[in-house]
Amino acid sequence: MSEPPRRVVVVGSGHNALVAACYLARAGHAVEVLERDEVLGGAVSTVERFPGHLVDRGSSAHIMIRHTGIIEELELERFGLRYIDCDPWGFAPAPAGTDRPPIVFQRDLDATCASIEAACGTRDADAYRRFARVWGPRAQRVMRAFAGPPGPGRLLRSFWGLDSRAGGAALSREFLQSGDALLDSYFDDERLKAALAWFGAQSGPPMSEPGTAPMVGFAALLHTLPPGRAVGGSGALTAALVARLRADGGVVSAGDAVTELRRAGDGWQVRTASGRNLRARTVIAGTHILSTLELLRRGGFDPAALDDWRRRIRVGPGIGMVVRAATDALPRYPGAAAEESAHGLQLLVTDRRQLRLAHGAALGGALPPRPVVLAMSFSALDPSIAPAGQHQLSLWSQWHPYRLGDGSDWSAHAEREGDRIIAEVDSLAPGFADSVRQRFVQTPADLEREMGLIGGNVMHVEMSLDQMFLWRPVPELSGQRVPGAPGLYLTGASTHPGGGVSGASGRSAAHLVLRDLRRPRLPWLGRR
Repeated sequence: MSEPPRRVVVVGSGHNALVAACYLARAGHAVEVLERDEVLGGAVSTVERFPGHLVDRGSSAHIMIRHTGIIEELELERFGLRYIDCDPWGFAPAPAGTDRPPIVFQRDLDATCASIEAACGTRDADAYRRFARVWGPRAQRVMRAFAGPPGPGRLLRSFWGLDSRAGGAALSREFLQSGDALLDSYFDDERLKAALAWFGAQSGPPMSEPGTAPMVGFAALLHTLPPGRAVGGSGALTAALVARLRADGGVVSAGDAVTELRRAGDGWQVRTASGRNLRARTVIAGTHILSTLELLRRGGFDPAALDDWRRRIRVGPGIGMVVRAATDALPRYPGAAAEESAHGLQLLVTDRRQLRLAHGAALGGALPPRPVVLAMSFSALDPSIAPAGQHQLSLWSQWHPYRLGDGSDWSAHAEREGDRIIAEVDSLAPGFADSVRQRFVQTPADLEREMGLIGGNVMHVEMSLDQMFLWRPVPELSGQRVPGAPGLYLTGASTHPGGGVSGASGRSAAHLVLRDLRRPRLPWLGRR
């Protein structure tokens, strides 16, 4: 079935794809978004898992997008999006069996330092203040670098003049060091270092890897603007983007997977599972990069190039899994009030050895000796996501391999691993396990099956130094264009700046399209 041509077809409805679609529709272009799933938003979506519970399928706390200006530029508040600040934004409980106070990270730096002084001593409190003063501006520059395509000139402009008195060599060394090295250079207390290392590890790599220092340093930025919880669930961001898109004349088609991308004349043919055959001047692929390469292969694109890119793109062994729990109470951590622990990221690790053992086990295809858990109980901030008198928690655990070394299937381990994750929370908040009424376990295999997250990697491809900035996912594709495929653009977590909820890749893709559509298409454009 052939259809009239559309100016732009967007493949996938992840938040980056929707951001790109919104900018283009706002500029007056005819845009259609095609999504294989009945649920829009990819990993930024919310569904009713249990009666009366609105449960996130993927992301829960939104950090980066609140620093990009995208929400304001697209006027998403006008389309129903509202955020509640997660403040305190972080909580590290006391080790089990001790009477030490917890560490509470608040937006207010003075209050945070006071908590660190009570838990870890004056020296670490002073060191944290220095850490926030030094790494706050650095994290702002990182966000500036994330805001557009990762060209050398842009990166240089983003960081130009930063800490100029430190000298270029010293500054570059600090950015390229491991997160663990950064923490060891500032702090003494292992519990404080473990909490910040666990925060940094939410990007995927362990903090022992080179180049992970900025992932830890990003914590300093949260004293400017903390993580936000979208009212109604993570999917409220998607809902606002879809509403904005439709208001500007854009079309969203759910439940119809794209099966092939084929070059046709000076445009593209986009085939779908339902038999549609759309013609488009421009295509933006918001799917996983390996899925996009497969769509091109089916469309007859150069197999040698596709095979070369596929071999060099490293998805990794998998990152983690999650348990979504409906409870009749919040976790009760000794020495902490609910308003201190329940509003942000509960960083349930007290020693970095636990992180290292979990990551090492995953590399060998084994389950962690002891799960490392990040707990989030956002029903304490937003009661609309759970029935009256009930609560809801997301328990994210790293590292869990996608492929198990003994060859067994994840279905044989899912419930038992869910038990262990819940028990880990219970060890620090006694009685929590008894409060759980229902649960939904998402293993790495489930994350791939439900949301197309290949290999169970929520960041699409590993966020290691060699697959960031100018090298994400490989140098030839880092400009969000495919060589030899003019009119095809890339967006999503597979592209700069990577995983997490930022929308920056979508805005960059839209700006590239708008710039290219304003000028005649040149033969060399698709080879850049």
